[in-house]
Amino acid sequence: MTTCRFAYLVLLFLPLIVGAPVLLIGRRVPENDNEKTGTLLWYDLLVRQMEMAGPTFIKLGQWAASRSDIFPEEMCNRLSKLHSAVDPHPFSKTKLIIEENFGLPFEMIFEEFDPKPIGIGSLAQVYKAKVRPEIIPPSIADETTSSSLTEKKTKPHSPLVTDVAIKVLHPNVDKLIRRDLRILMVFAKIINELPTMKWLSLPEEVARFGEMMQDHLDLRIEANNLKIFRMNFKDRKSINFPRPFVEYTMKDMLIEEYESGIPLKRFLEFGGGVFERTIADIGLKAFLHMLIFDNFVHADLHPGNILITFVKPKKIMNFWSNFINNYNDKSAEHLDDSKRALQLLKSHYNNKKQWEEALDRLFQEGFQPVITYLDTGLVTSLNAENRRNFLDLFRAVAEFDGYRAGRLMIERSKVGHLALDGEMFALKMQDLVLKVKSMTLALSKIRISEILATVLQMVRKHHVKLEGDFVNVMLSVLLLEGIGRQLDPNIDLLKSALPILRQLGAQEAKRGVVDGKIRELPLEDGVFLKFWIWLEAREWVANLSWDDLKEMMFYKHICWPDI
Repeated sequence: MTTCRFAYLVLLFLPLIVGAPVLLIGRRVPENDNEKTGTLLWYDLLVRQMEMAGPTFIKLGQWAASRSDIFPEEMCNRLSKLHSAVDPHPFSKTKLIIEENFGLPFEMIFEEFDPKPIGIGSLAQVYKAKVRPEIIPPSIADETTSSSLTEKKTKPHSPLVTDVAIKVLHPNVDKLIRRDLRILMVFAKIINELPTMKWLSLPEEVARFGEMMQDHLDLRIEANNLKIFRMNFKDRKSINFPRPFVEYTMKDMLIEEYESGIPLKRFLEFGGGVFERTIADIGLKAFLHMLIFDNFVHADLHPGNILITFVKPKKIMNFWSNFINNYNDKSAEHLDDSKRALQLLKSHYNNKKQWEEALDRLFQEGFQPVITYLDTGLVTSLNAENRRNFLDLFRAVAEFDGYRAGRLMIERSKVGHLALDGEMFALKMQDLVLKVKSMTLALSKIRISEILATVLQMVRKHHVKLEGDFVNVMLSVLLLEGIGRQLDPNIDLLKSALPILRQLGAQEAKRGVVDGKIRELPLEDGVFLKFWIWLEAREWVANLSWDDLKEMMFYKHICWPDI
């Protein structure tokens, strides 16, 4: 079977090899990263062939789209549009997988089950169902009970969860992917023998891609990631992750709380009205919390994995309950209000003016947005070595030593000796950092995403190989700031980092008092501390008016030095 598959893939991708000369012909198109028209045609053929090659290559293309440090930007843009052309597997196979995992007849598990998938991917498909209350696992039941009895409730989902989403892997998809990974490794080793391709370390990248695919093929990992995210954000009312049914989640089946909401892409299309700035701020701060505080980052933060819901704070709910003399269960009331808000917005999907009026109405009634993150199968967490490298690089940038940052990127690279003109790369980094320094006080003009995009172009040109974890973090920043600026053009990522750094500083100071010393600090060598102080000073000076300055001079808070 492997030989047949190998032959099929060779024939499938042969037109790309034969058609390679087309990369050199045609006029350049400025709006497409100045690529030639022949190159663009070749990219389109690549996307089509990868879609035909099946789930492994669809995922490979999507992964390659995230590596703009290796591949041309326009190629990454086209690969990011790869979509699955997989037909759904028969419902009978889904039913068999569920019954085997539960050890019960299908009818004893569900009150309702829609046999038509609500989502079909290259690896799995997702259904919506309603489980019988007696099937609810103890972890969910206990969480529900304790949530409804305490005033410290942080999430608005305390009623017993019966609506669930069920993700089921396609039958035999794991065998297909393992076979394709072996074939990919053969191709990678052959290409790696070419002198100009060694800096890519393709065998290492294929091995890393294989590890990522193995994580995708074990749905227990996604359930565990959900648990970790829920724990990390348990005190953040504006952030939500679905509750997983860990007891019933197996390698090939994941059951989690079904989340209703408005897809973020709808807000990007029609705008967020009065909630635009709030939604952008919540999303950006959540990402910074993952990155700086938790070192556990959702690595697939595209708009399709983000839902927006609306809830009323408890004080407002209690006021209206008193007003209408209705003392029903608060959690049920919470859900009723949220459902009403969603129904109101969904009824105006096709009319932008009515959509904005509906958002205004929700704002006047006291609703607040909540962001729900889905599909947590892929996360980024820096190991000790990569975190050390990250901190060293962070310190160099925080001290505006761009040259040192550039040298560090080369020295810490596993194939740094293959970099092209490392001295010029370091000088370019210095020039970039000095430009950022000159814009320090222009709060809304510093576009971190543009800075990172420039860095990615530079490392690709100079063959400076970055660790995949670094690239994942950088691309998450690119994506998140891009989304944030669509909602709020004046968003400032550095300003949003301030509350997170303050919280981190307070926590680490407390640990230092309790333990007598600071151990394994993200503030190691004062890196984040220096950056924090710099941001505080930047914020203070930016908000300083001329009248404030004159008043301070009058009271001799500021005096000019003698010359």
